[in-house]
Amino acid sequence: MDSTTRNEPPRVALVTGGRRGIGRGIAWALAESGFDVALADLVRDDAAEETLQGVVERGRRGLYFGCDVADLDAHAALLAGVQEGLGPLDCLVNNAGISVARRGDLLDASPESFDRLLSVNLRGPFFLTQRVARAFLADRRPDRYRSIVNISSANAFAASLNRGEYCLSKAAITMATRLFAARLAEGGVAVFEIRPGVIRTDMTAVATADYDRRIAEGLSPIARWGTPADVGRAAATLASGAFAFSTGDAIHVDGGFHIQRL
Repeated sequence: MDSTTRNEPPRVALVTGGRRGIGRGIAWALAESGFDVALADLVRDDAAEETLQGVVERGRRGLYFGCDVADLDAHAALLAGVQEGLGPLDCLVNNAGISVARRGDLLDASPESFDRLLSVNLRGPFFLTQRVARAFLADRRPDRYRSIVNISSANAFAASLNRGEYCLSKAAITMATRLFAARLAEGGVAVFEIRPGVIRTDMTAVATADYDRRIAEGLSPIARWGTPADVGRAAATLASGAFAFSTGDAIHVDGGFHIQRL
C-alpha cells in the first residue's frame, strides 16, 4: 500500500548505480510501490534523466546525486542530500557495481582490476551500509519498516574463470548481508541479498551471443534472459515489508539457474 494513503510521510529509497540497467528497474519498481527515489551514480546523462522521468511518471519524487560509491568521503554528503531533499531514508539498495576490466584467464587478472573492482563492489557498499546502519540505529522508528538490499549476482556461488575478481566481490556480499542482518535485527532493520542471473543490460551486452547460446542449451529452467524489471520487482517486494519476519536471505532472480540438476 502506498504510504500516502495512510497519511504518513512518503517512504524514501536510495539506489546506488541507479541511472540505468538493473538500477533503473529497481528505481521504477520502488516508485510503483510508493517510494520516493534518490539515484546515486557517476554521471548525470540522458539515461539518468530517463530514469528520473520514469520515477516522476509513477507519481513519486526523484532526485539524482553524483557519487562514486568507492569514494568513502562522499558518503556523508550523499546521505545528507537525500535527507534534505526527500526525507529520512527507509531503504538503501546497494546496486552500484562494475565488472572486470577485461574478461580473460584467471591467471592474468591484474592487481589494478582487482583493487578497483573490490573498491566499488565491496568496500564502498560495506562502508555506505555501515553509515546508514548507524543512522538507522540512532533514529529508531518502530512504525517504519526499514531495509537494506544488496544486489550481488549468481556469481556469488557460480565460478566464472574469466571474471575471478568479480566472483570474489559478489561472494563477499553474501557474507556482508548476513553480518549486517545479524547486527541490525535488534534495531528492526532487515538486510537482504538479491542474486540476479543473466540479466539483459549494458554490462552483459559484451557476452550476448554466448548467453543466447547457453540459454538455448538449457542454462536455466526458465529459458529466457532476465530483465531489470524482474530484479526491480524483487527489490521492491523486499523493501515493502512483505517479509517482515525474514532477514539475511538471498533471493535468486535467475530463472532457476541456481537449481542443481542431475
